[in-house]
Amino acid sequence: SECRWDGQFLLNCSFTRISTIPEDTSQIAVTADLSYNNITTFVCSDGRNEEWMLKHLNLSNNLISELTLTTCTNLPILETLNLNGNALHTLTLDMPTPAHGSRKYSIAHRLLPALKVLSVERNNLNTVPRGLGLLQSLQTVHMSSNAIQQIDPKDFQNCSQLKDIYLRNNKITKIHLDAFRNLNKLQVVVDLRENALTIPLPQILVSLNFFQLQVYLSKNAW
Repeated sequence: SECRWDGQFLLNCSFTRISTIPEDTSQIAVTADLSYNNITTFVCSDGRNEEWMLKHLNLSNNLISELTLTTCTNLPILETLNLNGNALHTLTLDMPTPAHGSRKYSIAHRLLPALKVLSVERNNLNTVPRGLGLLQSLQTVHMSSNAIQQIDPKDFQNCSQLKDIYLRNNKITKIHLDAFRNLNKLQVVVDLRENALTIPLPQILVSLNFFQLQVYLSKNAW
């Protein structure tokens, strides 16, 4: 391929028209830029036990429509995952709850243990991806410019480290009263601009920390 390697940390495959991820990405790169290509499928693990050294993975502006992250047990230090500008309609993070103490249970709780930033803007998601709470280090989630219609009480359940939520330019008409409850570290942004909200949200916001929080609600239907 026409990928460029800086000799130390960065693998740059942007605008190279590749349709698959180079096989040696996992062994050589801390940062991999695979944006603006024709990639349709991304599989974290193929059954091998080698751990990838990636900290930053950019898969933005490709052709990925479905993605399952439950197999990503080989990305222990990944901090940012950029999936903006794909065709995602399904993003799977959770799995059926197995018996406590089983191997599958322990794997679920090791899902991308270092991931701090997840970006899925400009896709086709109509719901918040289930299982965000499994990403125990998640601090920022970008979900603007999708087709999300409502925020349910369990959408951000167990997201104990979450600080920033970006939901601008969706189709949100309803937010459950408990949607942001117990997000004790939420402090910078809840961005709900350019949605379809029709009523004020005092009951939802009253439980949040107004001394630290910025909430954006402009360009709704009220």
